[in-house]
Amino acid sequence: MHLTIRKEEPRSIRSIKQLFRFGWEQALSCLFPVVIFASLALTKFLPMPILPRYDWMLIICLLMQWVMVRSGLETKDELKVITLFHLIGLALELFKVHMGSWAYPEDGYSKVFGVPLYSGFMYASVASYLCQAWRRLKVDLVKWPPFMAVVPLAAAIYLNFFTHHYWIDVRWWLSGMVMVVFWQSWVTYEVGGIRYRMPIALSFVLIGFFIWIAENIATFFGAWEYPNQADAWSLVHLGKVSSWLLLVIVSFLIVATLKRVKGNSSAGSASGQTL
Repeated sequence: MHLTIRKEEPRSIRSIKQLFRFGWEQALSCLFPVVIFASLALTKFLPMPILPRYDWMLIICLLMQWVMVRSGLETKDELKVITLFHLIGLALELFKVHMGSWAYPEDGYSKVFGVPLYSGFMYASVASYLCQAWRRLKVDLVKWPPFMAVVPLAAAIYLNFFTHHYWIDVRWWLSGMVMVVFWQSWVTYEVGGIRYRMPIALSFVLIGFFIWIAENIATFFGAWEYPNQADAWSLVHLGKVSSWLLLVIVSFLIVATLKRVKGNSSAGSASGQTL
């Protein structure tokens, strides 16, 4: 009888493979944002026929959304969440453009009060990423705060994007509240059959930072422009990371709350059927 001794793979190699798997799953989850960025680049350097650029962006986003649902990459429940984010983002865009925070200088038939309708899809793409990553990485929440703490905090963060134009900016107080409320909360996820965990506050910071990088790419391709970019493109101020951090928190809290409500509803239905 012969015994086959399998040589154990070095830990460094396993770590690199796991990192690659994690990156691949993240890349697949970013399909919608990638299409938006690619379309921005394409329409920036290639002349578009018949319609203005912003209108082509809206058509591309609508087609992409249809493909995502039709192909099964997104469920109908996820489409509802993404539509909610589109409306939330569009409302914020209308207000911020009105206040002069940024502008969409190009023409377009689909512009409403200076805001092209495709802009809502940039917020929706964040929700798409969260929903995709949640499913692909089998995300679970540990020690999630009570509903009555999460919802008012998310609402206060979103409202501060509007009220700070007329009142004091309380974003840092809100950031402190996030640390307090989520101090003991973790997010767990699976890569290659192995479970990992990360403090939720750290995941907020990482996602916010990468969205800031994406924002620089988007403004470079003319998705919108800040006042200091009117004459020539320049790096988006690093302070914008705090804004994106808070927006990511709102996005995550909405998705997490809806996922938990859906999960509790499904569990209740299953329990009712058993009884």
